[in-house]
Amino acid sequence: MDRGSSSITDFPVAPRRPRTASAEPAPKPEVAQEPEKVVGNDPATEAKAEAPAAADSQPPVSSRSNVILPTPEARQERAANKALEREASRLRLQELKQNRARESKHFVNCPLDYDTKKRLERAASENDVKMTVIVKAAIDQFLRDNGY
Repeated sequence: MDRGSSSITDFPVAPRRPRTASAEPAPKPEVAQEPEKVVGNDPATEAKAEAPAAADSQPPVSSRSNVILPTPEARQERAANKALEREASRLRLQELKQNRARESKHFVNCPLDYDTKKRLERAASENDVKMTVIVKAAIDQFLRDNGY
């Protein structure tokens, strides 16, 4: 990997989570009506009539219980892959910060008289740019005009 080829788009960003608390309340589950009980002495018909009622009284099965949990080896491999990815991202971000620091390390100090400094401040505030940007552009323009 080239040192200068990293950019801010190389870093993974997690998608936003959907909101769990919505303005509309969750729909209530419909209550099943109990079947009419059959009057009679036949035990087979009484067992058939009571069986659906017993099934309705059981708590609903959670949707998470159907999820297959990963094996410890798969979890360990996934954790290792995530750690490697985080480490690579951290190193790329550190490289970008170091490159930015290298570019802005070279300072030029020069005394300005009061009037020039005030004009520079006014130009910066009116154009909504920093004074350093104006000074840098002026130096660059001067050097280009004089063949440097």
